[in-house]
This record gives sequence, C-alpha cells and structure tokens, in this order.
Amino acid sequence: MHVDSNKKTGLDDFEFQRFVCAIFRQKFVVLGFTILGAVLATAYAFLATPVYEAKVYVVPPTQNDVANFNYGRMKESELVPYSVKFVYDIYTRRLQAESLRRDFFRKVYLQSLTTDERKSSQDVLYSKFSQVLRVVPPLKESSDRYSVVVQANNPEKAKAWVTAYIEQAGDLAKSEMIKNIATESEVRARNLEQQISAARDRSRNEREDSIVRLGEALRIAESIGLERPPAITVNQSAIAGGETGQLTYMRGSKALKAEIENLQARKSDDAFTDRLRDLQVKYNFFKGLRADAALVAVYRQDGVVELPDYPVKPNKVLILMLGVISGLILGLAFVLFRGFFTAKPNS
Repeated sequence: MHVDSNKKTGLDDFEFQRFVCAIFRQKFVVLGFTILGAVLATAYAFLATPVYEAKVYVVPPTQNDVANFNYGRMKESELVPYSVKFVYDIYTRRLQAESLRRDFFRKVYLQSLTTDERKSSQDVLYSKFSQVLRVVPPLKESSDRYSVVVQANNPEKAKAWVTAYIEQAGDLAKSEMIKNIATESEVRARNLEQQISAARDRSRNEREDSIVRLGEALRIAESIGLERPPAITVNQSAIAGGETGQLTYMRGSKALKAEIENLQARKSDDAFTDRLRDLQVKYNFFKGLRADAALVAVYRQDGVVELPDYPVKPNKVLILMLGVISGLILGLAFVLFRGFFTAKPNS
C-alpha cells in the first residue's frame, strides 16, 4: 500500500508538471487571450455610455419654516400646533411614496426616452427607472437626513431630475398640510356657526317669551285700570324685575304697551345676545384662515446639488482589470483543454 501511494503521488506530480510545461510552451497563446480580453474591456470602457450621478440631501425644516402653519392654532382655539417632526414626516412619506415615483416615471422619465425605447414593456422600463432614481433613508436611527440619488447619461439631466423630485415631493406635502388646515378651520367655523345660530334662536325665543309675559301683565294692568305706576312705596325690584316679577303689571299699561311694541318691532336680537360678538369674531377668523404656501417650508435642502463632472459608470480601471483576468483565465483554460484532448489518444 505504501508503494502504491508513492506511485500515485509521483503520477500526480508528473501530470502537474506536464500541464505547467504545456502552458509554458504555449505562453503566447495565453498572452494572446490576455491581450484580447484587455482590448475588449478597454473598448467597452471607452465606448460605453457614461453614467453621471447627482445626489441631494434633505433635512427637517426649522421652526420658522412651519410657523405660518400654526397661525391661529392656540389653546383658546382648541387646535393643537403642528410640530416640525409632524410636518417633516408628511414630507418624507411623500418623498418615498409609490404614487410620486409613478407620476415622475410617466411625466419625466418616459418623456426623456425615444419613441422606440418607449415601446418596451412598462414593467421593464419601470424596473430600469427604479435603478435610475433612488430614495435613501437615514442610515442611522438617530439621523433624519434623507438622500435622493439620480443616475443619468447627462450630468445636467441628473441634476435637474434630482432637484425636481424633491421639489415635487415638497409641493405635495405642502398641499396636504394646507388641505388639513383648511379642513380643520372649516370644521371649527361650522361649529361656531352652529353656536351662533343656537344663540340667536335662544334670544329670539326669550324675546317671544317676554312678549307673552308682558302681554299677561298688560291685561292685568288694563283690567284694574292701572295706566301708570302708582305713587306708593313698592318694592322696586318686584316691579322692575322684568317679566318674571309678580308685580310686573304695576309698571302700568302705558309702559307695558310701549315695551311690547318695541319687542315686536325689533328686527334683530344680536345686540341682546350674550357672547354673540365673540362667537362671530372667532367664526370670521376661522372661516378665512388659510396658509400661504409661499411662506412655509416642509423640508430643507442640505447643501447644493453639484453638477457631476465625472461619470460613476463605467469604472474603466475595474473593467480593464476584469478584462485582463478574464482573458488570462480563458487562455489557461484553452491551453489545458487542448492539451487534455491532444494527450488523450496517446494514453
């Protein structure tokens, strides 16, 4: 057994030396494949369409940026002020929304393609677009900085697209915020309008009740022939205590008639309605409450978008290295396989 093992090892060493010799004898073939791989890789690296990358970072707005969203939102108004985090969360949701990507894909990306390119499958085109535009969330949980990356074959296009995308997300977030404010203000205004209507109804009912009570007092005064208040000492609070007093008729029929006619001729009870003016002021405020999109911001751009001046693809050095390695491997494989088939008939 020991002799057989030595024979096998010697045979393996012989085969290895034979292949090494074969490679050495045909080194020019291996070199040719290597050069061919390098030439092809170089041709691809210099002929391939360059791809430029533009990147932009966005961060939360400042307190001043969202101040106009909170106009009129106080404890007295029962509307909770918006925080910077709340506003920025709306923006980041819009930034990552599939609806925005689809809209940008249809209106911007597809329009940049040729007629023949647009004839391809929409799914295939959208898959390519997903590689062209990427939204990168914060890498750390403690960070709130998002980035948007666009790769295009034109540096100006890459810069324009990345800028347009974050601005479009900002416009959508602003519209959502303004719509929320308008809806809340409208609901608050309707509540106040109902309170105003209820206060007016209450005043009208009280006036009608006063007319009924004064009418009864008038009939009593007329039945006893009391035209004017008597010149006797009477508890004045009982007489002047309004229609609810037991001795209202003591005011005399003349005064009671005048008051009844005045109440019947009254066109509006607003001046006699408690808290009505306060309610009307609040109603008018919330009815006209709107946020100006030009005075607010839902994000801040961290730095400027630089115009890319060097393509990220193709990586010429890497492609050249891969071409050389691939040519070398193919050359070695060709020599080994040719040596194997050449030596087979002689075995």
